[in-house]
Amino acid sequence: MPAQPRHPAPADGPGGPGVPGGPEGPGAPPAVAPPVDHALGLVHFNNLPFAAAEAAFLECCGSLRWAHRMAAHRPYPDLGALLAASDEAGYDLAPRDIAEALASEPAPCLHDDAPRAAHLALRAAHAAYESRFGHAFVICLDAYQPSQHVDQVLAGIRVRLAHDPDEERAVTAEELRRLARSRIVELLAADARR
Repeated sequence: MPAQPRHPAPADGPGGPGVPGGPEGPGAPPAVAPPVDHALGLVHFNNLPFAAAEAAFLECCGSLRWAHRMAAHRPYPDLGALLAASDEAGYDLAPRDIAEALASEPAPCLHDDAPRAAHLALRAAHAAYESRFGHAFVICLDAYQPSQHVDQVLAGIRVRLAHDPDEERAVTAEELRRLARSRIVELLAADARR
């Protein structure tokens, strides 16, 4: 579903959305994952050729303007600076850039073994949302366990269908920023494991 990151996303943590080490959701225990040295991934990423870095950033957010800006501002001294730059670039996106990013979000899907009712409910909810707002529904699910994702998406769509278009544009832009942060963290973690 569009809510799912292109790369598996870590839980939100003390450093903000997409930074590992925090709770999976209200009342849930912290995620247990092996520590990752993001600095190793950042060194590799800072040294990529421009076109490769831009392509990697496009996997995090589908706006070419955002990806170009992020690649052009390298090197980043640390993960915090990279995430701050991502947020800043996200706040500067024009409506056409946001539309471009939304168009690149993955199509909604569930595991094949999910109940048929879940597939139908999700498809109907996405159709209602897209009919009202003209674009895919996006939501960052870092704070939730995978077993909660469908319920959170359905609840999110129900709430956000009541928004007026301007309010929903702002919420959508914020969810895209959160997804970009999450995907950047995972990108660096994957580079660090190489």
